[in-house]
Amino acid sequence: MVTPPPRIRMVFFDLGGTLVDERDYLGWTDTARRHYLEFEPDELAHAFRDVETEFDGVLSDHFVEFWQKVLSRAAQREVSLATVTRFTEDIHRLHAPNRLFSDSRRCLEELRDDGRKLGVISNSNSEASVRRILDQTGILELFDTVTSSGTEGVRKPDPEIFQRALARAKVTGHEAFYVGNLLKTDALAARAAGIPSVWLHRDGVGFNEDPPEVTSLLELPNWIRRLEGAPEKYPARRR
Repeated sequence: MVTPPPRIRMVFFDLGGTLVDERDYLGWTDTARRHYLEFEPDELAHAFRDVETEFDGVLSDHFVEFWQKVLSRAAQREVSLATVTRFTEDIHRLHAPNRLFSDSRRCLEELRDDGRKLGVISNSNSEASVRRILDQTGILELFDTVTSSGTEGVRKPDPEIFQRALARAKVTGHEAFYVGNLLKTDALAARAAGIPSVWLHRDGVGFNEDPPEVTSLLELPNWIRRLEGAPEKYPARRR
């Protein structure tokens, strides 16, 4: 007798760049102009995405270095460390409110309607700060667990943070699923920890298979149903 695939009981999400859009290209461009850096928001956006890919999202330990590369690339000249430091201080002080991506709530609610529990695994300052962002964006009540690197003292891509999240949710890796917007830090790291995963690549084409790539969270509920061998509720649009 063929053993059916395990039921996915828990779906974990990254936070920034996956559920919540932390980018403020217009505000960042205005701040840069106060420091005599001239470029357009779309030029900054292009530079930011390129450098984020190079860093694979590991920004907190290299925050000033990250922004020095972004600003220099956008301005097409080397920006001094002193200017970058003043810029980063300003964007911390003038930080715009976090916004949900347009596909986040619908995805979360559909997963909950399927009887799945939801969790967050985030490289962040603390569990309290993650819960505050979830509350500010109106989705805190949808989540059963929150695991933050700042509180745990271990960060992605270390498998330990994924194992702690599994233990907290009381599920095995085969009963869980993970989605995040970073290739190595999220998708590949979760898989290395024994959790099936997909890479959310909003600027991609959806054809990557190692790991599997989706371009919208709206694809996720049916993706998991197919993994379980269950019928799709809403047939996926053929590429």
